[in-house]
Amino acid sequence: MEYYKRIIDDELDFRLKTFGAVLITGPKWSGKTTTAEQKAKSIIRFQDPDRIKGYIETAKVKPSLLLQGNPPLLIDEWQIIPEIWDAVRIKVDIEKQKGMYILTGSNSTNENDNMHTGIGRISRIKMSPMSLFESKDSNGKVSLIKMFEDKNYNFDGVMSNLSIEDLIFAACRGGLPEAIIANDDKSKLFIPKDYINSICSIDISTVDNVNRNTQLTKAILKSYARNVSTMVKKTNILNDVRNEFSTLSILTLESYLNALEKLYVIENIDAWNTNIRSKTSMTSSKKKVFTDPSFAVASMNLTPIDLEKDLNTFGFIFENLCIRDLKIYTSKYNGTLNYYRDRSGLEADIVLTLDNNKYALIECKLGGSGIEDGAKHLLKLKNLIKASHGQEPTFEMILTGGEMAFTRKDGIHVVPIGCLGI
Repeated sequence: MEYYKRIIDDELDFRLKTFGAVLITGPKWSGKTTTAEQKAKSIIRFQDPDRIKGYIETAKVKPSLLLQGNPPLLIDEWQIIPEIWDAVRIKVDIEKQKGMYILTGSNSTNENDNMHTGIGRISRIKMSPMSLFESKDSNGKVSLIKMFEDKNYNFDGVMSNLSIEDLIFAACRGGLPEAIIANDDKSKLFIPKDYINSICSIDISTVDNVNRNTQLTKAILKSYARNVSTMVKKTNILNDVRNEFSTLSILTLESYLNALEKLYVIENIDAWNTNIRSKTSMTSSKKKVFTDPSFAVASMNLTPIDLEKDLNTFGFIFENLCIRDLKIYTSKYNGTLNYYRDRSGLEADIVLTLDNNKYALIECKLGGSGIEDGAKHLLKLKNLIKASHGQEPTFEMILTGGEMAFTRKDGIHVVPIGCLGI
């Protein structure tokens, strides 16, 4: 089977040369194990039902016995036997070798009081579902990083091969590798729905051993999806879900949302922390997004045909798709995504900052009049930053569902997401 190269591949190589162990986290089915297998010389799978009882008993007596194998040893789903964490850390301390272990985990297990953070020994990488560039949907002819590095970078006339219909399908299919390599369109679209069903019926309770209601989980995800890419408050989601579950409390809702975050299903985007002297106060609520746009589509039980008839809803899902891809493309540079919005309505969908403090202002628009509206927002915000004597953005960009990439006379880049790459 063909291996689709992932953007974190090179970063994993670098971390293995620098640290004794590397932990790859991220959603289930996102390809963590497959990517790790490309580097590993030996493997131990803690989810193996034929061996798990033996592994658990061994861990109770002497966890280090589970660390036998040629390095790098891949320890798949390490959190099933938490004792292995300290065993790895201590082994790295003793051996003082690089690239000894690769750990993978599908939930953000918090280290308990008996576990060391592993700083300096175990380096962490977060893996997302596949971007459009990794799935070979985007041709990647426009480099996001070159836009940061070269102010004269010219990509005028580069064309995307993706139509709006193609983008809608790509968002509904999502970036789970199994969906991308599935044999037919029906299977590609079914896999994210099955993923969400599994989350709601099984993982929502096993993630932290708290029994939770499947139907309530589905209702919360559906409400979250209806508000995707917005700054809706938790109380709005609470009131929405109460139409079906009238006794739901805010504490219970928060418990479910925290579990979904631990499972890497949903994420929050913080407001941009800036010193702009605006006449109106800034919105500080967190923007609600999913780790993959297909999770939002599946939670609302929508189809590509549904979204073709409702481009307004797809606009919000499209923004979620853009957020996913931008995070992946800048992961090597510790890219941070925020948003800006003040009470007057001035906004930037995304403020993308690299570890060298360079940043870009980005709007996500499918096309049409939205491009002009987005450009007005970006220019107004840039001028506000300039007037406040703040650090100006390296560039401004509108990500679109269109066909041609170009730079406007006002300097704003217009780039189809189907052209964007690293």
